[in-house]
Amino acid sequence: MIKRLLAVVAAAFLLGACDEPAPQAAPPPPPPVKNFLVFFDFDKSTLTPRAMDIVKEAAATAKSGQNARLTCTGHTDTSGPANYNMALSLRRANTVKAALVRQGVPADTITVVGRGETALLVATKDGVREPQNRRVEIVIQ
Repeated sequence: MIKRLLAVVAAAFLLGACDEPAPQAAPPPPPPVKNFLVFFDFDKSTLTPRAMDIVKEAAATAKSGQNARLTCTGHTDTSGPANYNMALSLRRANTVKAALVRQGVPADTITVVGRGETALLVATKDGVREPQNRRVEIVIQ
């Protein structure tokens, strides 16, 4: 009887030793990245009413998350000199940042970048007015 009991205990021990360790809990996924596009009129850095609606939506999204970081990247079309377009893209990005701050987003959470005509949404030749390229992309992480 004791031999039988020892055999059962040994078998249970060996079976337990063969079990794989419990998997570790996966780290939580990173927060989703949200993108918003704000479009501008030709050679302008002022917000249209539709653009302001998008800025308000982006601000609400940023304020609903914890420790949100925003990047406002300004773009232009290829009409005009490259150095002018770079400055215009920065003006546009700063306009969007200022509007986000007015909506309650902390200024120190917003990074401003200008790309000028170097990152076109719609590929065009030089000197082409393309509305889709005149934009600021707001990325919230």
